[in-house]
Amino acid sequence: MTSDVDLVTFGQRLRHLRRGRGMTLAELGERVGRAPSQLSLLENGRREPKLSLLQALAAALECPVEELLRRQPPSRRAQLEIELEEAQRDPLYRGLGLSHLRVGKRMPNEVIEHILALYGELKRSRTKPTASPEEARKANAELRRQMHERGNHFPEIERIASQTLDAVGYRRGAVSQGLLMTLVGHFGFSLQYVQDLPRSVRSVTDLRNRRIYLEREQLGMHTPRTILLQTLGHIALDHDQPRDFADFLRQRVEANYFGAAILIPERSAVPFLQEAKAARELSVEDLADVFSVSYEMAAHRFTNVATHHLDLQLHFTKNDENGTIYKAYANDGLNFPQDEDGAIEGQRMCREWAGRHVFGAADRFSVYYQYTDTPSGTYWCLSHIDPSHERDFAITLGVRFEDSRWFRGRESTRRRKSSCPDGDCCQRPPRELSERWEGMAWPSARAHSHVLSVLPPGAFPGVDEADVYEFLDRHAAE
Repeated sequence: MTSDVDLVTFGQRLRHLRRGRGMTLAELGERVGRAPSQLSLLENGRREPKLSLLQALAAALECPVEELLRRQPPSRRAQLEIELEEAQRDPLYRGLGLSHLRVGKRMPNEVIEHILALYGELKRSRTKPTASPEEARKANAELRRQMHERGNHFPEIERIASQTLDAVGYRRGAVSQGLLMTLVGHFGFSLQYVQDLPRSVRSVTDLRNRRIYLEREQLGMHTPRTILLQTLGHIALDHDQPRDFADFLRQRVEANYFGAAILIPERSAVPFLQEAKAARELSVEDLADVFSVSYEMAAHRFTNVATHHLDLQLHFTKNDENGTIYKAYANDGLNFPQDEDGAIEGQRMCREWAGRHVFGAADRFSVYYQYTDTPSGTYWCLSHIDPSHERDFAITLGVRFEDSRWFRGRESTRRRKSSCPDGDCCQRPPRELSERWEGMAWPSARAHSHVLSVLPPGAFPGVDEADVYEFLDRHAAE
């Protein structure tokens, strides 16, 4: 019982049990050998009881010590009073310059509820980590720069994840469902699956009652266990409420990293990958199979350990069928398209890259391998459309030509040439098509709602003009 909130809850439970037995403070004080004023401090959450006093109070009230220490408020009224006390300790509330409000017996519940509702609106309006599209792009670009500097490896998070696994008895291999439930208990929480989770969230954590709410059915990388571990990641990494959008983004990345470090532990993944590299059989697919995770998570996790443990520089992308980039990382010299702020998300991937060609493959759900010649060198890539996603995204991992020798699929004969991001290979329509259709097309773009709500540049944001012109050219002769 170390937090202020725990002390307030204890005080409410003590008062509830005392009144339920018809005792005054003086009568309870006589039984435990304490002055009424001392017990009043306990009931108001102003003092922490010693173990001997706890035991004496439990004996006097004829209840187990555990009954006094339960985290749940004893009544709706007590819960409201606890929430109000917690609100008044918030610096945001204190900044209003109001005197401390003492809640008496005669104050109706409705008054407290009104005060809490107003406080909630004040808190939401003052602390919401909003950002303009420009600010969001800058924050994402800065975070990517930091990831590049450290090879996308976070030793401190790895250490915390490893200590957490030790605490719940993990040894090796894939993390079982039973071990995950032990992990939830290790952090002092319980897990509940619900069907009415708000549509705008993936999980809800009740910090007062120590419950985590999830939906049972999820798709892709956001399965219940990955969402659960990302939620626990915020707790394990001691995250506070985000100060701004950049802080929100950093916390999200760190929590996701923690989740991946639990599901694909460094101590097990690194020897497995080192052995595969020695055999020249590195494969994201094998990593996903061995640790029972999605292809996307396996590819993400590969980027965490590849540079630090395997001496490999690489790149990673996630894009849709139109080529819009949702996620990107590189430390192998590959040049992504980016805006003036350095943001890559929302830009369109070159048509000649593997992440675009995989959508046209004969077997689009098998791993697709390709070499691509670019102005910065030749790269080998493996690309895969994860069928577990709610919509089709290509997950691509690539390395420089000389590092392809360590990977399965290096014998691929597919080879493309790209002059992007600055060339004319795909971002601008062929001259003949431009001359024929420029100024004569008026496409209506589909709504894009991806991360950061950024659209690729152009006269019609989000529209691939080359696709539009080719379409018009095909149908003009009909």
